[in-house]
Formats: sequence, structure tokens, C-alpha cells
Amino acid sequence: MSHIQVQVMFNPATIALIGATEKIGTVGRTILENLLRSKERKIFPVNPLRQMVLDVKSYPSIASVPEHVNLAVVATPARSVPVVAEECGQAGVEGLVIISAGFKEIGEEGIQLESEIERIRKKYGMRILGPNCLGFVRPTLGLNATFLQGEPPPGNIAFISQSGALGSAIVDWAVSAGIGFSMFASLGSMIDVDFGDMIDFLGDDEATRSILIYMEGVGNARRFMSAARAFARRKPIIILKPGRFAESARAAHSHTGAMAGDDAVYEAAFRRAGVVRVGEIAELFDAAQVLDSKRFPAGPRLAIVTSAGGPGVMAADALIHLGGELAKLSEESMKQLNAFLPSYWSKANPVDILGGATVERFTKALTICLGDPMVDGVLVIYVPMDSAPSTQVAQAVVDIVKNTRKPVIATWMGAEDVEEGRHIFVENNIPAYETPEEAVRTYVNMCRYKSHLDQLYETPDELPAHKAPSKDHLKEILKIALKEGRTLLNEGESKDFLMTYRIPVTMVQVAQDSEAAVSIAEKVGYPVVIKVVSPDISHKSDVGGVIMGIDSSAALNEAYKRLMQRVKKRAPEADIMGVAVEKMVTDVDYELILGAKKDRDFGSVILFGMGGTMAEFIKDFSIGLPPLNQTLAKMLMQDTKVYKMLQGFRGKPAADFEGLEEILVNFSNLIIDFPEIAEIDINPLAIANGKASALDARIIIDKNYDATGRSPYPHLIITPYPTKYTTPWQLSDGTEILLRAIRPEDEPAEHEMLSTLSKKSLRTRFFSTIKDISHEWLILFCNIDYDRHMAIVAEMEEHGKKSMIGVARLIMNQDLTSAELAVLVQDKFQGKRLGTKFVDMLIEIARDRGLEHVRADVLTENVSMLKVFRRLGFTTQWASGDTSEAVLKLK
Repeated sequence: MSHIQVQVMFNPATIALIGATEKIGTVGRTILENLLRSKERKIFPVNPLRQMVLDVKSYPSIASVPEHVNLAVVATPARSVPVVAEECGQAGVEGLVIISAGFKEIGEEGIQLESEIERIRKKYGMRILGPNCLGFVRPTLGLNATFLQGEPPPGNIAFISQSGALGSAIVDWAVSAGIGFSMFASLGSMIDVDFGDMIDFLGDDEATRSILIYMEGVGNARRFMSAARAFARRKPIIILKPGRFAESARAAHSHTGAMAGDDAVYEAAFRRAGVVRVGEIAELFDAAQVLDSKRFPAGPRLAIVTSAGGPGVMAADALIHLGGELAKLSEESMKQLNAFLPSYWSKANPVDILGGATVERFTKALTICLGDPMVDGVLVIYVPMDSAPSTQVAQAVVDIVKNTRKPVIATWMGAEDVEEGRHIFVENNIPAYETPEEAVRTYVNMCRYKSHLDQLYETPDELPAHKAPSKDHLKEILKIALKEGRTLLNEGESKDFLMTYRIPVTMVQVAQDSEAAVSIAEKVGYPVVIKVVSPDISHKSDVGGVIMGIDSSAALNEAYKRLMQRVKKRAPEADIMGVAVEKMVTDVDYELILGAKKDRDFGSVILFGMGGTMAEFIKDFSIGLPPLNQTLAKMLMQDTKVYKMLQGFRGKPAADFEGLEEILVNFSNLIIDFPEIAEIDINPLAIANGKASALDARIIIDKNYDATGRSPYPHLIITPYPTKYTTPWQLSDGTEILLRAIRPEDEPAEHEMLSTLSKKSLRTRFFSTIKDISHEWLILFCNIDYDRHMAIVAEMEEHGKKSMIGVARLIMNQDLTSAELAVLVQDKFQGKRLGTKFVDMLIEIARDRGLEHVRADVLTENVSMLKVFRRLGFTTQWASGDTSEAVLKLK
């Protein structure tokens, strides 16, 4: 019921204001005045000391209000709020907005008050916005439950702010700029309703086309990521997050921990969710307008049509600087432009149509550029001129844009002379700016946004399948280390983890003296590397604990002695357990770092970048969130500068990128399987002759990890692939199949299956025939959030080729309390009990997740499927039209 309560809370029929007053200048009066403007709702002031407030009957308590109250707005002193919350719970109020301040922001007393309110909330199942918030406004519904003085105009932008004061200031600025809102909400302390709840609500809100967020801290990171990933492709989510924190890096024990600061992790999380981060308030609304556009550039190639040479050059400079590309016009376009432009025109892009240009010259040049297959978008630059009035050119551009799918951006330079022209663009949702640089930045941002979403949902390549590694001996290593009082695993133990997960390593043997070291070296062959082994030394190089390039027994004896002397001098308190000897990898072309750490908000994160002893100084790295697949591993590498170097640099061979992608995915699986790991470093991950191997590794155990928790993945905010649903099964005719959860890699197989279905099967599943099976459509079916949506596929192997023969889906509601299921079986495998098996599996999954009931819509003519549902305990009844409903109560 939680999501339903949020919907009722934000669109209430009845509202009580607890703390209503007539005193001028008070919060209680301002809120009441705002609420009373909402003519469609019943407002009940609550004040035990007054019978009337602003000519409206007042009630002594929520219990005395004669009607059921959907929303209670609380504006009473903090100490009274728990009592008020208890009374609201007893009255069955769906939601509270607690305006009151004086909670955790004041210290221990406030924290205890919040804890008591949260206990009461859970007891009654209420939803709470706040405390210490402004409330919310829904201008499109005429509802203002805040103490804002002004009324924001209606629009299609929703703005969610953690800070009330800053949120109020931003709304005030936006209103002055003519920007309207579908909703503004101030979240305050977020003891309940948080960013995830708001994104879920606004994602389904028809009045909202873009979601803007001012975020100081993410709150429930898992809920935020799940909601953002669910809606980011449908509605742009744009975030302004200040703060460049470094506290967590100071206590780090690994290169990864030191490099992957808080802000870098937030950046990685936003990218993984598909949301856009901006750095300035103005960019919030600029991005909202542009990214809501249905006209995204297919690429970075921009044509510039300008009536003044200087601004055209400025635009070209800005485009190249920001990573865009100046379109090279086709011969046909050049021929058409030459036919009507003066002979002395620029004959290149930017297309300078020269001073004295007419409206016709603008329209012809724009039309030609838009029709050029070498052009992805067009920037039109206008400066005031008598021969082409601003409004006429603007209207001509608008008329042309209506007939193209390519984006057009305008720069109307000037003040009063061009203001009306800019207004024409605003009315027609065409981005218009005062300077060429602003316009170009917008175009590049559009390119990056589309490119990133395309990359994020690119179908991953299938990586080699390997049996899941045995983890028992690795768990034993962790137990022994903790029993010995160690949280730092030695190199040999750390590399054991890597080898188990098919990450190539150099083998290590530990010597207790120089003679043993020589014996090991003679077996593995010179040259060798020696490294100090100590649970007290994390960065061996910092204490002189690494010597490389030892090529003889005599050199090894001398190096061993020198190493021990240096380490004892620089780390006199360290417990030295020996010296590791390993074969030295020669001809190393590149040194990388691959690591992971636990972030306080987003759990375990993965770092990849330039490695070696200078890794922390160079700081060329990117961060990703597990789980990784081939596409995400490739993106992680592409986000670094070293990626270009790895393609071949100064005669060095290129790295084996497929091998690196597999290593990153295997490393991600290691992190998924071991929540006990606090930090892990592979540095360097050396590339020699294209192949990678881990030359050094360290693992740090999380001494605070609690293995008794219910979740197998407490360290992850994105649920990994659920292997527990993988099971072999037989069709009724004896055919062997495999049932397992779907993966993004299954998109080609699902496309093939859907393409071979009969019209009848398509209609009984989708209630209509499907003409276009697009990549964008299949993303919704294959690239899923396993917390919200479970899909089980039936896979058959024949003559060495695997094919999908059916798929069943369980799509949870936003509260995760119930779900809708659907089943599809390929025609020639129907009637072989696969449909029954699918439904049976989905019921078990629903029970496992604690759902209250599951339901399905079925065409009434689909008699066989209705029989399956009835056989498994569903009640079925006619719903409407040609559709029946099947429902199974689980609780």
C-alpha cells in the first residue's frame, strides 16, 4: 500500500493543518492561506485554542475532524510532533508533511524525536515527508502545501530539493525566468519519503516530463538507483549535487580507497543510473528543456548557419573544445549553397550567409544543412539586421523544425531587438541562447546524453561461460586471517582469490631467509622480484619493500639484505613474515590498476585506470558499480585516458581488450561473492604483449561485516544476476531445457524467438500483433532490475546452438507487495507443460519475495492459459472487453 499512500498523499481530497493560526507572519498562517486557495479540496484547520481560523471552522485535534483525512500538514513545535503523529496514525491518515524543525539538525534530542516518529510511522504504515521541510506544491493541481509566499506557475518540470532554503531560492529564480512546474517538493530530513519514492511517483505522473533534483546526500542509495534506472530512459533525471568530500579517502589502506573519493563514486552511480549531473543552477533548467526533447542528434556533427562570421567562428571553437565535431558538408549541399549564396561566402562550415541576409537565405541554408546526411544537428546564429527581422527568421526556423527529426538550436544575439524572437522559440520548445558558446554546450550535452544512454543499454557480447568457482577455501583464508588478528591478506592469499576467479597472476613463493630465496629463484628462473611480506605494511614500495630486476644469486643475496635493512628502518614496528619471490614479467608495455572499495553510500564500487607507483598522483581512473557485464566493463575502460594508450602507443602492441573485459567481469563476480572484502587492489595489472597479469595484489577484510544479515548482497545497491533460479528441466516429450533468469545478453535470442511467433501467439501475449521488434523495445524486456522485474527464460540447445523457446515475467508493483505475471511459449513447444512450469516458478519467486498476491490479464479466448491458472489455484473472472483476470492470493 505504500506507493498508493504516496499517491493519495500528493493528491489528497482532504487536508488537515495541525498548527493552523491567524498570527501574521507565521508559518501556520501562510500554509493555511496557501491551502485555502485549493478550491477542489476540503481543508480542516486544527488548533485546540481556536474555534475559527481565517473564517474556517477549527478543530481541537485530528480525531475530532468529521471526515477522513488523507494528508496532515504538521507545523507545531518539534517536541509535540510524536504525539501528533500518533494521533494521525490512530485516525488512519495516509500521509504527513512535517514542516517543523528541531530534529536531528539540533543534536541528540532531535535524533531521538526522529526515531520516535519513525517508530510511529511504521506502526501505522503512514508516509512522511520531512521533517524540517517546506512541504510540496503541485501547480498543475492548484495545490500548495508549503509556506512559500509565491505561487509557482504550472509547467512540466518537477523539482525535488533536499534543502528547503535553497529549493525556495531556486524556485523563485526559475519563476522569474518564466519556468513552470508540475511539482516542487522539499524533502528535509528524509526519515521516510526520499528520492527513490519521488522518482517513482513522478515517473508515472503524466504532467511531469523532466525531474530535477538538488541532492546533498542520496539517502537510501539502493532505492534511488532502482527508481532512477526504471525511469531515466523515459524521463530525463537531472541532478545538482554540491560537495567534493575527501574524508573517506584519508583513512584508506589501498590505492583504490585513496583514489575513489565520495564525489567520484556519486558521479559513477549517476552514470550507471543514466541520470545527468550538472554543476550550476541554471544548467538544471537548461538541461531539463533540452533533454526532454524528442529530437536527439544521431552524432556529434554540427552544422552552423550564421549571419555573422565572428559568432560562427566562436561557435566552431567552442564545439571543438568541448569534443564536438564540425560537420563536413556533402558535395551536393555545397552545390546547392553555391547556387544562391554570394560568390564570396565562406564555402565551408560554418555557413556564413553574410550581412544583409534575408529570411529566405536563412531558410534555404537551414533546409539544405538539415537534409545533408553528413549533418546531425544545426545551430542557427542570428544578429540583428533590417533585412531579416528577428521574429520573421525565428518563425521561419520554427516552421522548418516541425518537419525534421534533427535537433535545431538557436543563438539570437542581442537584447530588446531579439527578445520577441527568443520568445517564439520558447513557445515552440526550441532551445535558444544569447551566446554561441551556450548553444554549443547544449548541443554537446545532448550528444553525450544520448550516447551515454545508448552505450549503457548496448547489448553486451556473450563472454565465455565458466562454472562458478568453489569459494570454500577462500572463505577459510578469511576466517584464518581474522582469527590471527589480521585484516590485510598477504600477496599469496590475495592472488589465490584472483586465480580462483580466472584472473591471471604471477605466482608467489615466500622465503624466510636469503638461501630459501635463492632456491626459489633458481627454480622459477631469473630475473626475479622480491617483496616484503607483512600484515602491517599495505604499500610495500613506500617502505622500500620491493626490489625488481634481480638477475643472479649473488645479486639476490645482496638485494635480500638491502630490502630487510630498508624495511626495518622505515617500518620498525612491522611484523615481517618473510620475503616473497616471484618471476619478473619483462617487457611490460602498460601498467593498470584494478580495485574495489566499500563506499559508505553506494556499497562496493570498482575502480580501473592507470596503475603503477604513480597511480594516486596521476589519478587517471574511472569507477563503476557491480555487477558488470561486457558492455559495462568496456564503458569503464573507455572512461579513462589510458584506454587510448592501450590501443597501441609508440610502437607498443595493443592490449587484448576482450581479455581485459573478461578480467573486469570476473573481478566484478569476485566482489559480488565476497561482501567480506573492504578494499582490494591489483596494482599493477601489467600488460605485456597484449596479455594482462596481476603482478601485485592486496585484499583488506571488512572487520565490521555482519554475516548474519538476511541479504546475501548487503554490499551491493544493484542486485546481481540471480543464479539460484537456474535449473534443468524436461518438457513433457522428454526434451532437455534450461530454465534461468534473463540477461541483457539474451536480446538477440529473444528477438529471434519473437520474430518466429505466430500472429495468434503474439496477440495472446501482447493483446495485439507486434510489427516492429526494436532494440529500444527489447531493452525493457532484457535489461531489467531484478528487484522489480524477474524474467525466466527457457533455453534449448540443438546441434550446438542455443535458442530461447519461452519466457515468463513477474513485474512487481512499486511497493514490491504484488506483481503481474505473463507467460509466452514458442508455438511448437506449446502444450508440453512449459507454461505450467513457468507459472509454478513465478509463484515460488513471488512467495520467496513475500508478495501478497499475483495477477495476470488473459484474453478470454486463451482457454488453455486460463486452465493453467485455475489448476494452480488462481481465481479467474471476466474483467472487461475480451479480457479475463487471474488472481492468486499468497497471504
